[in-house]
Amino acid sequence: MPGGPGRAVDRTLWAMSTDRPAPASLPDRLRATLGDTLGPTAWRTVTQDMIDTFAVLSGDRQWIHTDVERAARESPFGTTIAHGNLTLSMIDGFRDELIGFAGVTLGVNLGYDRVRFPTPVRQGARVRATAELVAVEERDGGWTQTVTRFTVEVEGQERPACVADSVVRILAA
Repeated sequence: MPGGPGRAVDRTLWAMSTDRPAPASLPDRLRATLGDTLGPTAWRTVTQDMIDTFAVLSGDRQWIHTDVERAARESPFGTTIAHGNLTLSMIDGFRDELIGFAGVTLGVNLGYDRVRFPTPVRQGARVRATAELVAVEERDGGWTQTVTRFTVEVEGQERPACVADSVVRILAA
């Protein structure tokens, strides 16, 4: 799990502090950063209030997420755990922390190619994320499509809580 410091981001889309000169076009600038890891982000605590709010919004009120007393008695995790999709949804905030969007007219989230939840997030746990650009493809009309692999780490756990390949289409300014 990447947990060490990544490169510093200057809040310009994937323009990182580096010895490499910055290419002029957006697709070329992005390609120059393929494989680089950004982050990690700051730690965020996953609270029971967050889990309960997500349960109401999603309609998924399974006891392993919402019944603190029962989870303490019956769950193999000893407490409630966050919904996998709650962990996945946190990526949007982590993305904003890791990747700036200066010089971009519009970014459209197309979804995810692959999502896995290797380990649960217990309520009260702290999580953070890293991002790695894994694909860049030029599209018609000035659009560039990217695939960014986000890895959400749980403090003190060897395995990540979530690994997701986010697909975004970007229109340069």
